[in-house]
Amino acid sequence: MGSMFARPPRLAFGPLSKISPAAFDLRDDFRMNARAGAGIAVGDQGVDGFAEAAARAALGLGGGPCQLALVFAGEENLDYAAEGIAAVRERLYPDALVGCGAQGVLGSGRELEDGGVAVWAASLPEAEVEPFHVQVGRAGDAVVVTGIPELDDVDAAILLADPFSFPAEPLLAQLSDVRPGLPVIGGMASGGPGTSLLFEDEPVSGGAVGVVLRGAAVRPCVCQGARPVGPEMTVTAGGGNVIEELASEPAVERLRSAVAELDPIDQQKAAAGLLIGVVADPNKPDYERGDFLIRGIVGADEESGSLTVGTEVRVGQAVRLQVRDAAAAHDDLVEALGREAAALGRPPAGVLLFTCNGRGSGMFGTADHDARAVDEAFSHAPTGGFFCAGEFGPVGGRNFVHGFTATLAVFP
Repeated sequence: MGSMFARPPRLAFGPLSKISPAAFDLRDDFRMNARAGAGIAVGDQGVDGFAEAAARAALGLGGGPCQLALVFAGEENLDYAAEGIAAVRERLYPDALVGCGAQGVLGSGRELEDGGVAVWAASLPEAEVEPFHVQVGRAGDAVVVTGIPELDDVDAAILLADPFSFPAEPLLAQLSDVRPGLPVIGGMASGGPGTSLLFEDEPVSGGAVGVVLRGAAVRPCVCQGARPVGPEMTVTAGGGNVIEELASEPAVERLRSAVAELDPIDQQKAAAGLLIGVVADPNKPDYERGDFLIRGIVGADEESGSLTVGTEVRVGQAVRLQVRDAAAAHDDLVEALGREAAALGRPPAGVLLFTCNGRGSGMFGTADHDARAVDEAFSHAPTGGFFCAGEFGPVGGRNFVHGFTATLAVFP
């Protein structure tokens, strides 16, 4: 989840992309069935910011119809949300419009870490786009969630949620049970208490908004920004969010042994903040970066030797220690984007990017890191998004809330 960082020294990273743009066929024939446009406006311009970003996004559609528009706006711009939505509609005429407030916004190759407006628009002639507004209430002691759309034949969902009222973790788990393999991609609004969500013609408060897509082969890409270290270990006793034994030893004792086996540099990183990666898909024969759900170690009980971790575990599950820093986050992003670009074989029509508000220049010591990496890996495909207070995306076929993550919805 998002947090504040002191600015580190400027860091030097390797190449942002392992896929050269020349590796793609840059002809426009791949855009016949799907097309996207993205626009970004700097600062707090009120309605003019919405209008400017929407006008830039409309250019990318080349006069074609707009099935979907997503709008992300800095907190001060939300004072003009109703008029801003009208300005976006006047320029794009979208069939569906959703959005949210944001600490900062993202465009193609550019990040505004404070304020601004971003508009991303897509022409998806082969797809059905259905917007929804999920509302949360109570009936006695029970939490009642209404407005979830019918999920039959849904290929993907984009979800934008209010972090103060929406039970994201249990709902994502429930959706994964109801529709196994359905990717839910998006993030928590980050504009502060009372953050507005944008739905169709007006701002709304509370719950979540989003769209479900049918007939659209949206590809999720989750970059968790951590690096596995030490040996792979199996949970041999435990349940819930408590690990009692690892590899038939008390979990705390095995953890200490694993850290002691690390090289000095990784020991330093572990001392600064050790994480644990839990394999989300037990059916995979081999596990690598991207197969682990990254969670914190919440506590250690010296008397019992058990560990409390930030997710549920079960006996037989494989785990591995993880460390996170700017270099690991950079490498994870580059590797994930390289795999995705190679799988696509040509640039996508467009990309939605949801990145943690704990990343940006605070983590990397340089501006535009994630947006620039996406821009280079995907040959400048139109990109839009925002800095989130928690990101949504699948790991091992199930959807989770992540932190310090860059999560993408890639539209072929």
